[in-house]
Amino acid sequence: MTDSAYILALSLPELTKQLQEGSLSPEDVFYSYLEKTLDVNKKLNCCTGILLESFDQLKTLSSSKKGLLYGVPVSIKENITYKNYDNTCGVVSNLEQPAETNSVLVEVLKRQGAIPFVKTNVPQSLLNYDCGNPIYGQTLNPHNLKKTCGGSSGGEGALIGGGGSVLGFGSDIGGSIRIPSSFCGICGFKPTVGRLSAQGVASLYGGQKSVLATTGPMARDVDSLALCMQAMLNDDMFTLDPSVPPMPFNMQIYRSAKPLRIGYLENDGFCQPSPSMARAVREVKVLLEKAGHTLVPFSLQKVSQSFYELVVRGVAADGATSVIEKLEGSPLDPTIRTQVYPMYLPVWLRKVIAFLLKPLSPRSSAMLNAFCGVGSVADLWKQHVAVEDYVQETVADWRRCNLDALLYPVIGPAYNFYYCCKNTQICSYTMLFNLLNFPAGVVPVSTVTAEDEEELKYYKGNYQDLWDKSFKEAVTGAEGLPVGVQCVTLPWQDELCLRFMKEVEELVKQKRK
Repeated sequence: MTDSAYILALSLPELTKQLQEGSLSPEDVFYSYLEKTLDVNKKLNCCTGILLESFDQLKTLSSSKKGLLYGVPVSIKENITYKNYDNTCGVVSNLEQPAETNSVLVEVLKRQGAIPFVKTNVPQSLLNYDCGNPIYGQTLNPHNLKKTCGGSSGGEGALIGGGGSVLGFGSDIGGSIRIPSSFCGICGFKPTVGRLSAQGVASLYGGQKSVLATTGPMARDVDSLALCMQAMLNDDMFTLDPSVPPMPFNMQIYRSAKPLRIGYLENDGFCQPSPSMARAVREVKVLLEKAGHTLVPFSLQKVSQSFYELVVRGVAADGATSVIEKLEGSPLDPTIRTQVYPMYLPVWLRKVIAFLLKPLSPRSSAMLNAFCGVGSVADLWKQHVAVEDYVQETVADWRRCNLDALLYPVIGPAYNFYYCCKNTQICSYTMLFNLLNFPAGVVPVSTVTAEDEEELKYYKGNYQDLWDKSFKEAVTGAEGLPVGVQCVTLPWQDELCLRFMKEVEELVKQKRK
C-alpha cells in the first residue's frame, strides 16, 4: 500500500521530517528507493552492487529515531570503503580485495541513522570525467542515453539524476563531483579538503600531495546538501578522525540574507566555454544583481601555466608510473584510452614528441610535457612551493576585489561518448579549485536551447586547435540537457558557498515561476 511516487518526490529535508514524525516508516522509504534504484540501474547501468548489509541495518534500526538522517537510504561512490566489499576504482587488479573496515563516512552515516544501500559506478582509474570501466561497463546519462553522465562520481550523478537516490556521496580531485552534477542536472558540493574525513576513501595510488581530493554530498537540491553537511559534522566524525577540525555546521551563515559581493567570469581565457556554459553565467549574474548583490569581473591568474605546471605535472609527478602500474594486466576502457596512451611512452620520447608538437599544437605539447613529471625530489619540493605561491597570489587577488564568492562556469552540457579523454584541458574550469582548495558547488540553472546549438556551429575556441574542435563535437546535440553554474568561496567558508548556491537556486526558481 506504500505510495512510492509520493516518497520519491520528497526532498531530503521533507523526507527526514516525515521519518522523524513517524508518518513514514524506514521500511517504506527503503524499499521505495531500492525498487526505483533497480529500475534506474537497468536503464543507466549506474550501480556496482547492492549493499546486502543494508537489509540487516534496516531491521535493527533504532526505534529512538536517532540522527538527522534517520531512515534515509544513501548511495555511495564505489571507492568509498564499505566492509566486505571491493574498492576497485574501476581497475581489474583491485578486484577480490574486500575492505576489512568501514570508512569514517560510512560509520558516521550509520550513526546518523542513514542506511548506505548501494555503491555506484566510476571510470577506470578515477582519473577521468567519463564513467566506464572493464568491470562494470559504461554508465549513461539519465536525460539522454546517447550522452555520458560525467565522472568520476558518474554513477552517483546518474542514479540521483534518474531519481534512484535522494542523497549520495562522491569524491572530487578535479571536478569529479561537480562535472557529473552538471551533466545530470543535480546539485553537488566539493567541500574544503579536510572538512569531511577522507579515511577509507580509496584512490588509484597514494602519496600525491599537489592536488588533494575531497569527499562531498550530491543531491537534487541545495537544502539537502546543507542538511547532509550538518548531519556529518558532529562529534562522531571528529572522534573517529581527529584530523578533521571540530567545526560543526554553521547554520547561521547558511541562512544569512546579507547582500554579497560576487566575482564572475564567462571565459577563463584558456578554454572557450560552450554557448550554454557562458549564457548560464550571464543569466545568473543578472538575477543576482536584481536581487541586490554586487557583481564584479574577476579572473584567475595564469590559468594555462597553472593547469599544466601545477595541476597536471603535480598529479603525474612520478611521470604517471603509478597509474600505469595499476592498469597493468587490464584492458583499457575506451573512455580513458586516448588520455592514457601517452603515459605508456618512455619519458624521453614524450619530451621529444612534446618538443616537435610545440609549433603545431602548443596545448598538446604542454600536456605531454607535463605528463613527464617533475624529475626529482628537489623539483617536487619546488613544485609544492609554486603551488603555495599560486594559492597566496589568488587569495590576495580575491581580497583586493573584496569578494565574498565567485560565480564561475562549469563544464557542460553532457558530452557525447568517448570525448572526455580527448578534452582534459577543459578541466581548468574545475581542477584549479582543487589546486587552490576552494570549496565549490554546482547548481543546475537552465537547459540547452536551440539558440545555443545554433551558436555552437560558429564555435572556434580560444586556440582553434584540435582540442577546441573536439570540445565542439563533444557537446553537440545537447538541446534540452541541463546546464549549471559553479559557486566558489575561500577555504573553510563551506557554509557561505552553500548559502550562495541556495541563493542561485532560489532566484532561478523564482524566475521560472
